[in-house]
Amino acid sequence: MTDGNSSCCAKGRVGGRAPVADAIVPGATPITRRWSPDISGTFLMGSDDCRFPEDGEGPPRWVTLSPFAIACHAVSNVQFGDFVRATGYTTDAERYGWSFVFEGQLADDTGQNIRNRAAEAPWWTPLPRAYWAQPEGPGSTVLDRLDHPVVHISWNDATAYCAWSNTRLPTEAEWEMAARGGLDQATYPWGDELTPNGEHRCNIFQGNFPDHNSAADGFAATAPVHAFEPNGYGLHNVAGNVWEWCEDFFTPSYHRVTGNENPLHAEPGPNRSLRGGSFLCHESYCNRYRVAARSSNTPDSSATNIGFRVVRIQA
Repeated sequence: MTDGNSSCCAKGRVGGRAPVADAIVPGATPITRRWSPDISGTFLMGSDDCRFPEDGEGPPRWVTLSPFAIACHAVSNVQFGDFVRATGYTTDAERYGWSFVFEGQLADDTGQNIRNRAAEAPWWTPLPRAYWAQPEGPGSTVLDRLDHPVVHISWNDATAYCAWSNTRLPTEAEWEMAARGGLDQATYPWGDELTPNGEHRCNIFQGNFPDHNSAADGFAATAPVHAFEPNGYGLHNVAGNVWEWCEDFFTPSYHRVTGNENPLHAEPGPNRSLRGGSFLCHESYCNRYRVAARSSNTPDSSATNIGFRVVRIQA
C-alpha cells in the first residue's frame, strides 16, 4: 500500500514464488450477475477530504463519462470458481505460495510462528497456502460462503477473469460515479450519515481496531455480495466488505493529471488503484469506505480483503 501506517490493507508483495496444491470449488447454484442500468453523464468527482493527503482524493472536479453498466455486486466465490474450473487458472497467491490474512481471522496458534510481518501493520500475517479457495489457509474453505466475494485476488487475477468473462475492470471514474448512486457529493453511497437512524448500511470494522471487532453490522469478516440495501443504481457493498480493483495505474495526482472526459490514468507505475474500503476499515484508522476515498497496491498483491467487480463490455 502507498499510505504506510494509515491503511487497513496488506502491504505489497516481496519474496519468491512457490507452488501450492490446487483446490477448486465444486459446482454450486450460480449467483446470477445483475447489472446496473446504463450510467453516463457528468458528475462531481473527488472530495476536499484531507485526512490522507497521500491518497489524492481531490480537488473535486466535474467529470463526464460515456455509458457503461457495472455489476451490482462483487465477483463471488461461485463465479470465480466457474472461471477456475473452465480455465485451470492459477492465482498469484497460489504461485507465490502465500497471501496476507488478517490475524483476527486465524486460529489462536496459527500465526504465532509466522515471520516477515509488516512492522507498521503486524496484524497482517503472510500465511502459507492461503488463497481464494482456502481464505484462512489449509483447513478453511469457501463452501460455506459461496455467495461471498472472492478474496485473495490480485489485479492480475481480476483481469484474467475479465478476459474470460468478456468484461473489464471499471476505471476509477466509473467506479466512483456508480458508487455514488446518483447522489451529489454525498460521503457514502446512501448519504452523509454512516448509520442513519442507527442502521448499519455497510460491512466495516466496529470496536477497537485491530484487537476487537464487535461485528455490530452482523459480519466479522466478509458479507454476502448482496448484503445490505443497494444504492440508487442497484449496487451492493461499494462501501466496505472488500477492496475492489480498478483499471487505472495509481497516482496521488490523479485529479490533477487526468482529463475531465472518460479519465483513465494509463501512465505505468508500480501500483494499481483500489476503491471502496473493506470489512477491516475503521473510522479511527482507515476511513476509506467513503465513495471518494482511494488506495492502491502492486498488481500481484493479494489479501483476505481484496476482490473486484466488473463492467460489461458494450456490444
